[in-house]
Amino acid sequence: MSHSNPGNPSAQEQARREAIDLLYRAFSDQNPDLLDAAVTADWDDIPLAPGQGPGPEGLKPIIRGFIEALPDVRITAHDVLMDQGRAAVRAEITGTHLGPLFGIAATGKKVSFRIHEFHEFEGERIKRTWHMEDWFGLFQQLGAFPALGNQAGEGTA
Repeated sequence: MSHSNPGNPSAQEQARREAIDLLYRAFSDQNPDLLDAAVTADWDDIPLAPGQGPGPEGLKPIIRGFIEALPDVRITAHDVLMDQGRAAVRAEITGTHLGPLFGIAATGKKVSFRIHEFHEFEGERIKRTWHMEDWFGLFQQLGAFPALGNQAGEGTA
């Protein structure tokens, strides 16, 4: 992983890096409540998924849906670049599709897709996240695309 100051990160940089790790561990450790230690209560997740509510409470059902769809879900951060209260992350989500995902029935296929995120901090927690996932690549691997109008919060991810 890359860091803006890998040799001597400040205590605040270390705490911010831990917040990023906790955000991704909420998925990998199957513990959505880890979000509470990673993000602010008014965290802004941009863009919201269909059916997603605001703040950390809005993402927790999405995480639970991912855990149901990909029980072995892992998020691996390949690069983390931090500077001036912000962080850029290049990461990858992997897992085995064993439950419904965006209305797509389980395929049993192992999947891997990339995500890119930019985080802004307030103190030692994430205040705002802009993110982009390679959904097209994921759906190609699954061999199916979600039906139009499918809501992420309806028992899917």
